[in-house]
Parts: sequence; C-alpha cells; structure tokens
Amino acid sequence: MFKVTRFLMVTAMAAFFVLFAATAMAAKEKPVNPKTCYECHDVVKELHAGGKHKNVNCVNCHSGLKEHLADSSKHPVVDTSWEACGQCHKDQHDSFLTVSKHRPARDEKSQLTNRAPNPYWDKLMMGHGFTKEHGLTRSHPFMLLDQLVVDRAFGGRFQPKNGWTYVNEKPQKVWNVIKDADPKSDDQKVFMRQTATAVNPVCLQCKTQDHILDWAYMGDPKAGAPFSRASKPVAMIQSGKIQHGLNCYYCHDPHSAKPRIVRDALIQALTRPEADTLWAKDPNHTNIKVYDMGMRGYTRKIAILEKYDSRLQCGQCHVEYNCNPGTDTKTGEKVTFADDRTNHFPYKDVFGLYDHYKNQIHMLDFKHQLTGGLLWKAQHPESESHYNSVHAKAGVGCDTCHMEKVKGKNGKTYTSHFAVTPKEHIKSSCLTGGCHKGWTEKDAVYAIDSVKAYTKGKMRKAEFWLDRLIDKIVEGKKAGLSEDVIKQAQDQHLRAHILWEYWTAENSDGFHNPEMARESLTQSIDESQKGIKLIDEALTAAKTSAAK
Repeated sequence: MFKVTRFLMVTAMAAFFVLFAATAMAAKEKPVNPKTCYECHDVVKELHAGGKHKNVNCVNCHSGLKEHLADSSKHPVVDTSWEACGQCHKDQHDSFLTVSKHRPARDEKSQLTNRAPNPYWDKLMMGHGFTKEHGLTRSHPFMLLDQLVVDRAFGGRFQPKNGWTYVNEKPQKVWNVIKDADPKSDDQKVFMRQTATAVNPVCLQCKTQDHILDWAYMGDPKAGAPFSRASKPVAMIQSGKIQHGLNCYYCHDPHSAKPRIVRDALIQALTRPEADTLWAKDPNHTNIKVYDMGMRGYTRKIAILEKYDSRLQCGQCHVEYNCNPGTDTKTGEKVTFADDRTNHFPYKDVFGLYDHYKNQIHMLDFKHQLTGGLLWKAQHPESESHYNSVHAKAGVGCDTCHMEKVKGKNGKTYTSHFAVTPKEHIKSSCLTGGCHKGWTEKDAVYAIDSVKAYTKGKMRKAEFWLDRLIDKIVEGKKAGLSEDVIKQAQDQHLRAHILWEYWTAENSDGFHNPEMARESLTQSIDESQKGIKLIDEALTAAKTSAAK
C-alpha cells in the first residue's frame, strides 16, 4: 500500500547552511536580527523561530528592510519569484520549470479526441465564455501566461510578443513574453473577433499569488488593500505586480517550511460551521491551523497543515469553485462581486453540487441562450473526485502519481516538482509500491487509456441526450407550454447538466474516480430523458386538449 509522500525533501542541513551562507553574502542588504522583526510579527515568530527556515535570514526574501525598520509605514518588498526558493532548493526549482510537451499548447477540450466534440460543446454551453476557448492544461509555470492569452479571458488584449514561437520560450515573467494592445486603458473590451472578456480577479487567484500581500481575505474590498474581487483584472495585470504562475508559497510556508494552503475560499470551506465538506466528513483528514497574517490593516489568512497533504494543497486550484458573478436562484437578482459567493468552494463531489448551488447558497453561473434556464459552470474538481476512490483508499496522493521521486546529482532523492501525467513516468508512478505487480509499462498505460476511453464514451452519450433535451425545451416554449412545465424541464436540464459538465472540467476523463464518473454520467442521461418525457407528455396533452 502506498503512503502519501511529501512534496519537498529538504536537503541535508550542512549543505543547506553552506548554500544559505553563499546566498546571504550575495544579498544586496545586510542580514537583520530576526528578533527585531519578531517584536511586531508574532505569527512570523511562531512560524519562523520553530521551523526549518529559522536560520534563513529575512533579507533572503525581503528587501527594503532598513527603511521599514526606520519607518514601519514603508512596507518591505517581498520576492515572489520562483528563484527566491530555487536558490536553496535547486532540484525542486529546476524540475518545476520543466516544460511538458506530451500534448500541444492551447489544445481545445472541445475537440473530438479530448472532451465534448463540437457542435455539442458550443450548444450545451451556449452563453458562456468558455465556448470561445477551453484549453487543456499546460505546465504549471505557464498558468498565468496561458490565462492572459486565452481567447475567453481578456478579449485578445494580451498577445505574445513573438507570435506563436512563445510556446517554446522558457518559463519566465509574463511581461517578458506578452504585449498589451491598449496600455493606456484598463477597461475590459474585445480586441479580436470571437473572443470574450470573461476573466475576473477571483479566477486569477488560481493562477498566481504574486499579490498575496495585496489581497484581503476572500477578496473583500478593504481600505489599504490594492486589489479585491471588485478590481479591474486588466489593471491588476498592468500594475506589473503579477508576473509568476503558481508560486512556491502556495504549498510551502516560507517562514517555517511547513506545508500550507493559502487559497482563501478553501480555508473558508474547511472552517464552515456546517462541516459539510468532503474534508470535514473524512475521519482521517489532515488537521489545519489557521493564522491571520494581516499586518497592513486587513485580514489575510493562511492554514498550516499538520503534514503534507497533496489533496488539500493541489486542491487549492484543482477543485470546483465559483469565481463568477451570476444569478440568485431565490430572488432572480444579479449576484455581483460585492457578494462573497463569487469566491466560493463547495468542496463536495458531483452528487452534492445541485443542492449546494441551487438550494444552499442559491446561486448559478449563467443563463443558457436557447432554453433560458440557469446553469452552472464547473472548474476543475480533481481533488473532490479523488476522495473515496480506489486510489484514495489505498493511500495514493496526487503527488504519488504526478510528482515522481528522483535521485539528484548528489545522490539524494527528492520530489520532482514537474507535475505531469503519470504516463510520462509510468514506472515510478504506477509500478512502484507493490500495487500492480506483474504489470509492464505498456500494461499500465493500457489500463489508464481504457478507463479514460470508457468514461469518454459515457460523456458522448450524456451529451447526445442533453442536446435532445435542449431541443425539446425550445420546442415546448414555441408550443406555448405552461411556465410551470418549462421550469420543471429547465430544472431537469440543470440536474443533467451538472452530472455531465463536472467531467468536462475534471482533467482525468474520469480516471481519478471511474466508478463515480460512470454513476454520474448515467444519471445525467436519466435526468435528460425525464425532462424529454416531461415535455413530450405536456405536448401530447396540449394537442389532445386542442383537438377537443
């Protein structure tokens, strides 16, 4: 049986001190006495003084400390770059910046070989920005860059300076790669045909935490916080403060070197009094300790984990969450970014989402252009899918399959931070630990592809019936069926849609939980067929009544 492994293997202390000493000597500023900082930063004292980074001086990551110590209103500058950690953790840093080329950049999920083949995708999601471009994931360092250039986000405003050759450029600060079509304006507007301006400040939280010190808890608009849920996303990018995709400190606390999470909506979900999340219901869940890191006049929270738990750490982004305005299902009123439901994690599996969104928080994302009914848009619920799966019960974590153990040049083993499909290192992911004895590498790939092929077949069938249901609702509206019948059919559409669309966003084609995928997708077919039957019976009744 596998044991959940750690993300980061800390190097031997002697080697660490040598590396730190060299770094400190190269620093522009002289080291400060951490106790001086502890006088104001109680939480930092608790984390730093008792952690593995206790001998790492503040100047390693902060500059402007001399000015700050002289005048506390002058905030120090924090180095948010990958290199800030990479100067000591070189193997992890270099592996993180490895580029995955097992599939092309900007590969549309709506192509036949991936998720929902056109025209089903565009029809089933009609009215949502994801119909403009719904690309498959690329290597982690490109998360922010790919968000800036995708057709559905900034309306084509940001484009690569060197055209399509950008796909072969090394991971770097985004402003080294992109250009702004209108640098004098921060308005969201369309610059290229068939693009959308669907980006917002909340969805950027998954791509970068460069602005972690400038964002209050939950993105609440607070005095002194430069950015919030209500900020203009174009202005956030134009500020130059946001440059890196997926910072190291999402998962690793820089003061203590302990595992952590920083996504505010996940922390809120795990601390909800309802205790209704998958995590809360798990008797063996990893405990967390929440800290308020706010020293600038507004609350900022992090949560330190009692041990490394990739399901929570990866679940900061590989998770279903709401990051959009929408419609209140009770009042019919618009839900704007003034409402914290626009930054929300259910942290439930597919079977709990209909009730959660419609009946608990009373919010749905968008209105379907053909049916007029309210629908939901999934994000990427890999973490929730993994819960209660065969692999989860066997103790397999995200890192077990996606972050292999590698022996470095110094002979020491470390965790590779090149997070990629296990098919890229099938021997170390699937064929270690004794679970698949007797399998060859081809056997393992064959098993993975077979599960995915079966699930995609069920997705195609669910899409066929959703397509028919949409047409039936349109037919019913044209025939003048009662509002009550149409609303019941729209509700069936919502139920069927959630049970299907969850799996278009989930990036494993059901592999993370094949049993749940099958049950969900076949239920989707049932719900679509119920809706079709409802309309057909109402049409028949209307014709019978008219004949009399």
